[in-house]
Amino acid sequence: METTDYTDLAMGYVMSYGPGLVLAIVTLVVGLWVIGAVVSGTEKALEKGGMEPTLRKFLLSLTSIGLKALLLISVASMVGIETTSFIAVLGAAGLAIGLALQGSLANFAGGVLLLIFKPYKVGDFVEAAGVAGVVRGIEIFNTVITTGDNKTVIVPNGAVSNSPITNYSTQATRRVDIVFGIGYDDDLKKAKSVLESLIAADERILKDPAPMVVISNLGDSSVDITTRSWVNAADYWGVYFDLVENVKLTFDEQGISFPFPQQDVHLYKSAD
Repeated sequence: METTDYTDLAMGYVMSYGPGLVLAIVTLVVGLWVIGAVVSGTEKALEKGGMEPTLRKFLLSLTSIGLKALLLISVASMVGIETTSFIAVLGAAGLAIGLALQGSLANFAGGVLLLIFKPYKVGDFVEAAGVAGVVRGIEIFNTVITTGDNKTVIVPNGAVSNSPITNYSTQATRRVDIVFGIGYDDDLKKAKSVLESLIAADERILKDPAPMVVISNLGDSSVDITTRSWVNAADYWGVYFDLVENVKLTFDEQGISFPFPQQDVHLYKSAD
């Protein structure tokens, strides 16, 4: 084949594929610029809306990858590459990956729900998925909780979003409920008076709502007295422990007993 034949062949390819290639390059450049502008604008809108930084970054990354994938498929079709089979392969691969990672996807979905609806935030004391502690971090797949004995527990968000969540930090006040049992032979009015005095002496206990000291149950071996006192959330455990200790010491001084289960054993001598 002579040189002129190669030149004619090259010119034929240029005439056939040149316009499409140039258009594809222009589309790629312009498309990448548009995607960058869209992602930047979306980031500003999400940031202004107060979305969690973790979720915001993930959604922006997902948006960027998706738009770039669509752009590449469009560019490939412009230069004559068959994209139908390529899209089918991507679909099959996506299905296989989804089935293999269904547990992780459930955690991801749970993380998105937690970050959107915000049932708790970092620093809250919560009980979720059987774990109680302070939330140290909310990630896309997991929630990091530090327990009361300073253990770090990584809880999957799928389990958290599908279980009851108790948030102890959302309310400014909490009610301290404690039940004290006294004997049937003890002075009931005296016991109630002692409890009321101890509650009134503790400045951490709020006056409004007013505390309650009521008879809640007549048990098998005790008369149960329930105390209900409202405190600031931060004072809950301090008031709880101090009240239990003070009631025990004061009841002992006042001669009020704490009954406990007892069994009488009767021995009979058999007549031989």
